[in-house]
Amino acid sequence: MADLRQLTVVYEHPHWFTPLFRELERRGIPFRKIDASVETFDSAALDPDRDVVFNRISPSAWMRGRGALIPAAQRWLQDLETRGVEVINGAETFALEISKAAQLRLLRVTGARAPRTRVVRQVAELPDASLELTFPLIIKPNTGGSGAGIRRFLAFEDLGAALAANEIAIPEGDVLLLQEYHRPHTNSIVRIETLDTRFLYAIRIHLGEDSGFDLCPADVCKTTTGVELSSAACAVDAQKQGLSVEAFDPPAHAVTTVEQIARESKLDVGGIEYLESDRDGEIYYYDVNALSNFVSDPLRVIGFDPTTRLVDSIELRLGITNVALAGRAS
Repeated sequence: MADLRQLTVVYEHPHWFTPLFRELERRGIPFRKIDASVETFDSAALDPDRDVVFNRISPSAWMRGRGALIPAAQRWLQDLETRGVEVINGAETFALEISKAAQLRLLRVTGARAPRTRVVRQVAELPDASLELTFPLIIKPNTGGSGAGIRRFLAFEDLGAALAANEIAIPEGDVLLLQEYHRPHTNSIVRIETLDTRFLYAIRIHLGEDSGFDLCPADVCKTTTGVELSSAACAVDAQKQGLSVEAFDPPAHAVTTVEQIARESKLDVGGIEYLESDRDGEIYYYDVNALSNFVSDPLRVIGFDPTTRLVDSIELRLGITNVALAGRAS
């Protein structure tokens, strides 16, 4: 029997992928870890005929002092694919993950409604750009991650005061997004998770009054009935004040739109978020997440463990069957 293909998981967050590693170990699937926070990328160590790489690098790495990992990971993924190595959530998808501007272009291609936005390259462009939009507005870093760096302005005067105080900066070589803010109807947003570009599940996240924009689903640790949820991420990250989560059955048109977005972005696994606007009652899609941590305590919230479905998909990529695993173990 030919050797099984080898899975390599590259990541940098220390806790988000504990469920994935646990499930791989439970099934006896051979895999290697590359902790990018302490290890370097080495394309030569991977065999195109044998290796499958699972990219789990987060755009929020810069929040943990690892911003240099983002362009390094992008170059590495491109090199791997040039050499013929199969990558789950590969270079093209990762490029989308780390650019909100690119996500907006994708949403336009798919016909999904997104908030009106202006992309600015210099802080001095913000006042004129704001005149083309309707307040309230938000600014977003192009390379986001868990809602980091998003700030809301209720009126032109608020934006002007922030500019006068030099409170807004654009990272060198990047851009900033100025976007119309839509307060979510019922103060909640919807996240649809996809696997192999197909609908996997959906959740509705209810926002607290002071919850801000940090909506990582693995960090929402309470149900709508007040039950505390267990999660590896909850144990190490600050729990989101006032956030709660529940399973949700999205309308068919939203599922169709999300699956089209996933296909266009070559999203092997990830989540897409939308809201129903208090401004006009329309649905707006605003975030494409190639790094999905899945919801905390999924059995309690959605009734099944999406990590098992993810590993099922990985097994198919590796060419693994129960018989193959048994032969390997013997």
